[in-house]
Amino acid sequence: MKIHIIDTGFFKLDGGAMFGVVPKTLWNKHNPADEKNLCSWAMRCLLIEDGEKLILVDTGMGNKQDDKFFGHYDLHGEATLHSSIAEKGFSPADITDVFLTHLHFDHVGGAAQFSRDGSRLEPTFANATYWSNEAHWQWATHPNPREKASFLKENILPLQESGQLKFVENGQSPFNGISLIHVDGHTEQMMLPVIHYKSQKIIYCADLFPSSHHIPIPWLMSYDMRPLQTMEEKQQVLQQAVDEQCILLFEHDPVYEAALVEHTEKGIRVRERGALRDFLVE
Repeated sequence: MKIHIIDTGFFKLDGGAMFGVVPKTLWNKHNPADEKNLCSWAMRCLLIEDGEKLILVDTGMGNKQDDKFFGHYDLHGEATLHSSIAEKGFSPADITDVFLTHLHFDHVGGAAQFSRDGSRLEPTFANATYWSNEAHWQWATHPNPREKASFLKENILPLQESGQLKFVENGQSPFNGISLIHVDGHTEQMMLPVIHYKSQKIIYCADLFPSSHHIPIPWLMSYDMRPLQTMEEKQQVLQQAVDEQCILLFEHDPVYEAALVEHTEKGIRVRERGALRDFLVE
């Protein structure tokens, strides 16, 4: 198995929304806001080579929305989904599977694109099977008013219409060497892949821990649908990370790809931050 970080650029979100009830005097030390109170966040995907499988985990925001849409999020940075995949020596046609942790636009936007003539939307990865789960699919395609703006039909429906969409069954991973953690606090049935890499485990944190600075239990996003449940899920996953010495891989941390955690007097906290490669034992 080989693991590659796929950078798809940065975007901006309101700092208060990203840190919830945590005072700005605290979170601004870690991710300073601009004059509009916006902070930069990464959209960090993962590419896993395993035998004949080439598995892409999440797809970033994509580029098919209009300027008005992107004006809300200030998409920036030189990296894109396609350029990062090419940098690793692959093309979109090589991707065999696209695993979607959940269907919010900043995780699934790159999964579909316009056809060459611009007449229709189609899956970006023509040879890939796309993976979601039925409970989350129903949640996303019949959204509640609060989450509706995060579930965009143009990102989601082309995957089903193409016949390339499959659902994870009974919470079981479709891949050898990858297990799943299902959580419901951020959104219904978000899935966190746990990659069993040699003697180590890597938990791809999606939006349970969007950054390394969200490790403390009360540091929650206002975007979470069930914040108290998120707190319980964070505690469970952190305990697993300590017990099994898992590497936490962050999708949105603008600086640090990964971290190890440990017990302290204040609870479970970051022991060390860095690039994923810093923690892998080869």
